[in-house]
Amino acid sequence: MSPALALYRWATRLIEPLAPRLLDRRAALGKEDPARVDERLGQPGVERPEGDVVWLHGVSVGETLSLLPVVERFRRSRPDLTVLVTSGTVTSAELMAKRLPPGVIHQYAPVDGPCAVAAFLDYWRPVLGVLVESELWPNLLIEAQKRGVALALVSARVTEKSADGWKRAPGMARRLLSNFDLILPQDDASADRLAAMGARVDGQVNLKLAGDPLPHDGAAFSRLSEGIGDTPVIVAASTHEAEELALTRALDVLPTKGLLILVPRHPDRGPAVADALSQAGYRVGLRSRGDVLDESSTVYVADTLGELGLFLRLADVVVMGGSFAPALGLDPVGGHNPLEPARLGKATISGPDASNWQSVAGLLRDAGGLAVVQTPSELPAVVAPLLKDPARAAAMGERARRAAADAGAGLDRLWTDLQPLLPPAPPPLRGARR
Repeated sequence: MSPALALYRWATRLIEPLAPRLLDRRAALGKEDPARVDERLGQPGVERPEGDVVWLHGVSVGETLSLLPVVERFRRSRPDLTVLVTSGTVTSAELMAKRLPPGVIHQYAPVDGPCAVAAFLDYWRPVLGVLVESELWPNLLIEAQKRGVALALVSARVTEKSADGWKRAPGMARRLLSNFDLILPQDDASADRLAAMGARVDGQVNLKLAGDPLPHDGAAFSRLSEGIGDTPVIVAASTHEAEELALTRALDVLPTKGLLILVPRHPDRGPAVADALSQAGYRVGLRSRGDVLDESSTVYVADTLGELGLFLRLADVVVMGGSFAPALGLDPVGGHNPLEPARLGKATISGPDASNWQSVAGLLRDAGGLAVVQTPSELPAVVAPLLKDPARAAAMGERARRAAADAGAGLDRLWTDLQPLLPPAPPPLRGARR
């Protein structure tokens, strides 16, 4: 065992008794769920079903959402297996409560203390663990391997900063990566960095390229669509601080007046966003307080969790949030998933920063389904022709939809690669239809 890994194991064992107090403090700040905080200590929140359990883990919202197509594949192709999904944030847990199909279990992931990890693994006894992106928790990986859990690191993403950090403990990196039976990075850069860290790279898959269109409430869509009427709609999706006001001001000069719907990446910012826009002189509706959306609306803040699919379907044009921070003098965010509007056939525009989605944005841009501007002030020149000519917007959206469909084929590759790590499927029942 490398000295760095031995030190980590010793230090986490020493400080783990403090974990309950730290978790309680986080719960008081709204960063943990007080009713489920014991799950973070490895204590189960629900009873384990009989039979084999497959464990899928993503740390936060984006990672857990990328797991949903994998969950659906397990449910459809291996209904004999129980699927357990773990995550580490309150927001991701709330979203999973809405999005996971019946029979799939969600639990909070344990903190990486030896006792918490052991309690979690000994109770759930997974036959396979599928970890998404960059989850390299030493105690979790080592204890899982000791118990014979097959491990896969999929859609793995290693930034240059993370790779530089692991260079300070190369032996520890090699030891942790050796625990995995399957490693599938999401792009060439991550593949190169993982290989330099000592990993055996087995191919590539990007789970964020897979998946179905975001879900929506059909009845809510009908009500909102009827209220809006023929008003042109621009949706600014997954916006961050300072973007809402900048985008609203930039789009306010459009010759075709329409409705701007702002969907903050973090819904709890909704009231503050609405207040800032009101102080700037805009008449603003706020979904969380039940404001009506109709033909008289000009700016509307959609600050409810899990409704992005609903508002994207209302859009004539989508502007991706999280992509304008550098243009506003702020630290880069990296952008958000442009495949979400693309899967719905929406003409989409991004700001200059899509660094977290570079390959995807390039694919959509090359297909003619995504336009890129450098500043919010450049938006009207791109948006105005699309609002003026709906057929042009529809054609751009269709190009995006086709490119998104082509990009989503990696799920089949992942499913094939996981088969050697799964227990044999039970024989079909005699007389069952095929």
